[in-house]
Formats: sequence, C-alpha cells, structure tokens
Amino acid sequence: STGSVVINPSEETVLSVSFVVNPLSLAAQRFTPMLQMICSFFNTEVKIYLNPEPQLSGLPLKSYYRYVLQQLEFGPDGNFAPTHGMAVFSHLPQSKVLTLKVHTPTSWLVEPVRCVHDLDNIKLDSLPSNERSLRAYFELEHILLEGDCHDDTNRGIPPRGLELFLGDKLEPHRVDTMVMSNLGYFQLKANPGFWNLRLANGRARNLYQIIDKESKEMEMRTILIGDFTGTHVTLHVRKRPGSEHKQLFDEDEEEAVDHQLWDSIKGLWTTGKAQSTEGEKQNETIHIFSVASGHLYERFLKIMMLSVLRHTKHPVKFWFLKNFLSPKFKEFVPKFASEYNCEVELVTYKWPSWLQQQKEKMRVIWGYKVLFLDVMFPLSVKKIIFVDADQIVRADMSELWALDLNGAPYGFTPFCMGDFERQETKGFRFWASGYWKDHLQGMPYHISALFVIDLKTFRQKAAGDNLRATYEGLSKDPNSLANLDQDLPNYLQHMVPIYSLPQEWLWCETWCTDESKSKAKTIDLCNNPLTKTPKLENAVRIVPEWTDYDNEVKQFEKSLSSGSLNSDPGSADLKLAKQEL
Repeated sequence: STGSVVINPSEETVLSVSFVVNPLSLAAQRFTPMLQMICSFFNTEVKIYLNPEPQLSGLPLKSYYRYVLQQLEFGPDGNFAPTHGMAVFSHLPQSKVLTLKVHTPTSWLVEPVRCVHDLDNIKLDSLPSNERSLRAYFELEHILLEGDCHDDTNRGIPPRGLELFLGDKLEPHRVDTMVMSNLGYFQLKANPGFWNLRLANGRARNLYQIIDKESKEMEMRTILIGDFTGTHVTLHVRKRPGSEHKQLFDEDEEEAVDHQLWDSIKGLWTTGKAQSTEGEKQNETIHIFSVASGHLYERFLKIMMLSVLRHTKHPVKFWFLKNFLSPKFKEFVPKFASEYNCEVELVTYKWPSWLQQQKEKMRVIWGYKVLFLDVMFPLSVKKIIFVDADQIVRADMSELWALDLNGAPYGFTPFCMGDFERQETKGFRFWASGYWKDHLQGMPYHISALFVIDLKTFRQKAAGDNLRATYEGLSKDPNSLANLDQDLPNYLQHMVPIYSLPQEWLWCETWCTDESKSKAKTIDLCNNPLTKTPKLENAVRIVPEWTDYDNEVKQFEKSLSSGSLNSDPGSADLKLAKQEL
C-alpha cells in the first residue's frame, strides 16, 4: 500500500517539498536527517510519499545510520560558534557483533584517531562494567586531488604510466603517482592550499611537456584546493619534438649507454664489479606489504613482522594499508620499528568512485590487495612482497626477494599439488573441476596469502590497468569473484602471467600434507572448511613458535612507557562511537 506523511503543515510556509521514497532503503536512511535539517532551517512543509517494495526476500536494512550535519550556531555576541560534528547511537543491540564504518565524500580521507576498542568487533555487553558507552574520534587527514590526463599528441589517449609529482615551492616532490590507462585517472593526497603538479624527473619529463588551453608549454600546473569538496583537474600533455614515436616504457638507447658507462666507472673504484654488486645486495632493503583490520588481525600482524625480522639480516621496511588500521596499532608501529630496527610506513589510497564498489568490508580489503599495487606505493619502490597478516615466516625473505620471476609481473604459490596435496579436503578444490578447470587449461590455481610483485614490470606491462578493467566487468555479477583477491589474478593468467613460486614458500594445513610442513618457508593460518576452528586455536596448535612470538610482543607492549596504548580520556559531550558524513 502507499501512504503519505506531512511535516509542518501550515498555510504560512514559504516552501513546499515533496519526496517519494522507499522507507526500507539505504537512500531513506541517508535522506531522513536531511529532511530534519530542511525543517529546522527553513519554514518548510514537507510531504513524504511512502513507496515500499511489495515483496521482500530478506532484511533490506542491516545497519544503523546517522548523518552528521553540523548546524549553524551563534554565540551571545552574534558571532559564529564552531561545534564538533557528532553522531550518537542509542538502544543498540547489546549482544550482536557490530562494525563501525564511516561514509565520507569521495574526496575525503578520514581515519579514526582515538579509540581503545576494536571498531571491527563491537559487542556492547562485553564492555567493562564501568563503561556505559563506546567512543571513537575521527579526523579528516587529506583532501584528494583527482584528475584525468590526456596525450594531445595521440588523439587524447591517456599516457599510461606517466609519472606525476605533487608538491609546493619548498618541497616540489611531496607525493607522486602515475596515470592509469583507465580513463587517464590519477589520485594524489593533498590539503587546502596551492599545489604544483609537474611531470616526474626522468623519462616522463624527457618525453612529455604539460600544455595549457592554448597548447603552450608549462613547467607545472598550479592548482588551488580551496574548499572541502576536493578538486578534479584535466591535465593535457604532449610529446616533445623528436619524441613522438618514443614510448614511456621503451628502453632509451642513450640511457642504456649511460648505464654501461657508469658501471664501467664503478668498476675502476672497486676490486671487482661482482664484489660491489654482492655488497649492494647484502644491504638491499626488503619491502613487505600487508593489510589488517581489527585488533585480532593486528595481533597476528605483529607476530608476522617479528617472524620476518627473526630470519633475515637484511634491512626490512614494512608497508601497511592505513585505511583499516586502528589508532592503537598506528601508535604501536613506530615504537616497534625503533625497538626492532626496521622501518614502517603507512600508505593509503581512496577507492576511485568510477570503479565498481564493494559493500562488504572484507571484500574491500581483498580488492586493495590486488587492484592498486601500481599506484599505492611511491614510484621509487621497485619490488614488494605481500604477506598475509596471519602468516608466520620461517625463512629469509631475501631468498624470495632475489627470485627471478622470468619476466612475470608477480609470483604466487599454487595451492598444494601432487605429493603435497591433502586428500581430506580434495572435495573443496573448486578449481579442479567445472568452469575453473576449463578456464585455467592446465595452469595452476594460486593462493593469494603470499606473493611477490616486481613493480617495475607490473607497471610496464599495465598489469594494474588490466586487473582493474577485468574487475570492473566481472564484479557487476554478484556471483563472480567469490574470492576476489585470488580469483581475479588467476582468471587473468592468460593476459597477466603469474610466476608459480616453489611449493615450500607457502604451507597451509587445510590444503597441504603434514609431511610437507617441515619444508615450509611460511605457514598460513587458512580457514579449514572441515573443522572451522578459530584462528587463534590453529595458531597455537600448528605453529609451535607462535606462542613465543606472541608473548614477546605482549612483553614489549607492557614495557612501553606510555602504558596503555591510545588511552581514551573521554569526553562529556561525546556519547558514542561514530561520525558519518
């Protein structure tokens, strides 16, 4: 049936607004607070016509929503009185596990900056007896500069892989990125103010020049970010005279000669080139990338870090996706890095609005593992190894770092096969029959818990562009890409080849035999479809050293002078845990 509601009925209203809405829809959740704002700010009559779906196959709404809209308030002196936006939830179910998520404008990068609780696993009846509420504080960290780039020499086609620098007068290179072939899109982190967008030093600047609307050459493009809506720019470039037929990723002969000459000069300064190269390899930093969300997986992540450092003498730099990390973990990692003599850097990237969105948080994280590898890290990073948070390393990662991928952009470990294959779970190997068997045509299906990426080759071969384009097509089908981070690279093997790592690089009890465990260089705590045992229990049972690592991390946390990490002093005017914008 259809009904209607009239708010503020009056003959004296100066504005009348009518809405037709499905009351049990996500749009209605977001639209209701706006109605309240319209009614409170203006003398408005609002008519709401309810248009629900006649039949429902399930619960249409699975979340509670608040819209933070800061109201204009003025003090006694008549001046504007700034207030903090705040969302308050009350009467939430006490025994259900809830997750806190913030919806922001597309150009905003917002992160939690203070909360002692796990925002991925909120269970109100498990709060300490002296706490009646849960608080979380969020902060706007960056406003994005987004844009599209076009090569006017080539009919406006995006110059795939063109490297860009963003900075200011004091620091011309603050952040960098590269242009995607997907719509020519690029994204850079910025904040309000004037910024200079320029071509990166090297091949990008040697081959291309920025041009203005009159096709005149520009050294840089000055951009003003003057409000909170972000800025989108269209950047036009063209090839320099004499470079019309040269490509960004073609080896330039002059550069090759320069490299040979430089190698010869270096040889005069050392007793032998081989000795020099060997010394450089010994000091080469190993870059490790991982993602985690929630206190449990952050606990696993700390143990993974410790296990990597225990088995190598090489410098190690960890890269973590900042988007999902808790304030507590972000406070912990600098202290860990100082104590264990390693580097840690947090990276962030905003899922582009033009790319098919994922609704479930776990699937969003899976997407971040594979979709933005070419643009997420600084251009200076040429190789990186992804290691799952719940993985324990038992070998020197420099072995994997030095492994020749035979020209492939990345290398994954196949699910255990042959003598390594566990028979009890053979029936769960979906890739061994049906569609996947026909599609793979004899190629192995790989697990995504550990993989090494040659970022230079990855960028040269447009692997990221191919992954995103294929994802965009397949993800429109809700039954496609069930295991997004695994299915997508495996599906694309015919176009983006995968180098199959030796089997011992990843052992998982679910798929591998007990006899092969002694050769394992890493152990992953895969979910077991037969037992469905919790990961903590599996960790203690499967990996003897896991408990020692866990105790060492706990002792280190206990020793930190700050005591309880990310302590929450509380706030009289903040009653709950969420800001939604």
